[in-house]
Amino acid sequence: MIETRALRYDYPSGPSLSFHDVDVPQGATLLLHGSSGAGKSTWLALVAGLLTPTVGEVVVAGQPLSSLSRAGRDAWRARHLGFLPQKLHLSDALSVERNLALAFYAAGVPENKAALRHALDVLGVGDLAGRRPSQLSGGQAQRVALARTILMEPKVILADEPTASLDDEAALTGLRLLENCAFQCNATLVIATHDRRVQAALPGAMVHRIGRQLAGAAGAE
Repeated sequence: MIETRALRYDYPSGPSLSFHDVDVPQGATLLLHGSSGAGKSTWLALVAGLLTPTVGEVVVAGQPLSSLSRAGRDAWRARHLGFLPQKLHLSDALSVERNLALAFYAAGVPENKAALRHALDVLGVGDLAGRRPSQLSGGQAQRVALARTILMEPKVILADEPTASLDDEAALTGLRLLENCAFQCNATLVIATHDRRVQAALPGAMVHRIGRQLAGAAGAE
């Protein structure tokens, strides 16, 4: 589950953004709608513990993030939260398998090769484990990034504009993969998007619209 209360973030040399309260049950899907610059990425970063709110409270999967130190938030995020960024951030210095293995080191747990292979197989890219990201197609790279996202069986999955630059068929495939992976993990799924195709593909999802709540919020995303 995800709860936010009276949430506001003040950029040090930029705008201030405030957000309406959100209460998402465990296992539900939330579509975070808003135009570019409305603050969707900021909201995701606050929920992921990558940013600390200026005002307000964030509770994710029963954990109040304000009660954790910076190091504690990092460790908690690595173990319990899967994040699929718009830019996939796969290192071409490493094989697909080693890219995924970094998740174990971040979480401070021993590497589990069986779990790693299972995550790749579930996403249909098990035969690509030895390749470098530059040797993958766009769709293959997205599946690898999603395998990394679900590797630790997270309680929450956050996806930032996962259909950006995808054609209709690839977008639908990606959304179905996200939905299925979240279901298998019983994870709360949040998709930040301004793509109208997403809501059409996931008609049962909750919808939360983000707009600029404070003056000077332009360009905050």
